[in-house]
Amino acid sequence: MEATPLLELQGLKKSYGALCVTDDVSLTVEKGGVYALIGPNGAGKTTLVGQLSGLVSSDAGRIHFMGRDITGLSTAERAQLGMGRSFQITSVFPTLSALENVALVVRAHAGLGFHFWKAAHHYTQAQQKAAHWLETVGLPHAGDGPCAELAHGELRQLELAMALAANPHLLVLDEPMAGLGPAESRQMIQLLAELKKDYGILLIEHDMDAVFSLADRISVLVSGRVVFSGSVDEVRESEVVQRAYLGGDDE
Repeated sequence: MEATPLLELQGLKKSYGALCVTDDVSLTVEKGGVYALIGPNGAGKTTLVGQLSGLVSSDAGRIHFMGRDITGLSTAERAQLGMGRSFQITSVFPTLSALENVALVVRAHAGLGFHFWKAAHHYTQAQQKAAHWLETVGLPHAGDGPCAELAHGELRQLELAMALAANPHLLVLDEPMAGLGPAESRQMIQLLAELKKDYGILLIEHDMDAVFSLADRISVLVSGRVVFSGSVDEVRESEVVQRAYLGGDDE
């Protein structure tokens, strides 16, 4: 008996007026490993991630997560089921510390909300769990200062810690390498290589070195349609992929 896919997209479509942004997109992410989604500028990747996370409603198609149809669920409901997302643009509370940012996610996922003056032992537990996730992503000494003082690479690590703090089964990572320098990119690739052992990862990324280093399978999105899917070697050798990127800038 075949195992149930972690994530399955079936014929997703989204149009804005006459512009079809995603057109009959189907893909399957199995448990464990990294599934990468790549494509040139304007391919529809951002819209597809929005559909996947519940921020963008689909005109057609279905989304199944761990065997359950989640097409009609909200972003929060999808997160509660175990779908964690990091954003293309870092999204943290800049006036709070790294520990406080992650602790907020821990408490929210546990249904405790943001009332820190209630149940002090819950607050302590949230801090301990937050410290664990910060250590996991390589930020054990982020300090108590506001996140506004962190370097860009550290902010990307923090956002990943926040995604992990929600205890996800699937990590949807929207350009985790964006804005990172060479050393920071190498560090992030190493971190994701470790995380793929325990989590399914859908990686939307322009850094092809990162994609080829991490991905087990890759789909290429062009003008809203998946034009090619295959292994790293198959994608490297595909004329379809080469034409998609020839002379174009990545999104």
